Amino acid sequence: MKKKDDAYYLGKIVKRYGIKGELLAKIDTDEPESYENIDVVFLDINGKLVPYFLNKSTLHKATTLRLDFEDINNLEEAENLIGKEIYLPLKDLPELTGNKFYFHEIINFDAIDKKHGKIGKIIAVNDTSPQHYFIIKNDQNKEILIPVSDDVIEKVDRANKQIIFNTPEGLIDIYIG
Repeated sequence: MKKKDDAYYLGKIVKRYGIKGELLAKIDTDEPESYENIDVVFLDINGKLVPYFLNKSTLHKATTLRLDFEDINNLEEAENLIGKEIYLPLKDLPELTGNKFYFHEIINFDAIDKKHGKIGKIIAVNDTSPQHYFIIKNDQNKEILIPVSDDVIEKVDRANKQIIFNTPEGLIDIYIG
């Protein structure tokens, strides 16, 4: 795995732990316990994904992973990795079912609203704001924003590559007015 297209972002190394070169990583996942006992991670080093092998990885707190790297044996070596982003291969992601989905897998899905029918294609998911939202482009190249919320997602239809929404009255009209 050499490209970020083949990987998913797991988190970022945030600080040292102890005096033997262990590090703590803040991870971005709903299931942190599934990342205990991983044996390799890929770190973004100057835009390239570089494999780093682990002696062990354990859950430190709810969203923090304690990493004991094979070749990092002192504080100075550990210090150089603080701030580095951690990636894992996409093929290692557990398969989701039902209305659970990974943001990357629903790009280019059709967005169907129960009241308006097909409203466009999902081109991105903004997950940098407190409220994550779908960015949808319609046939007139207008953007429609819909919150990522169980309240509006009626169904994720992987077979037909579409998400069916039941949006609140007036939400779609704001964009297509």
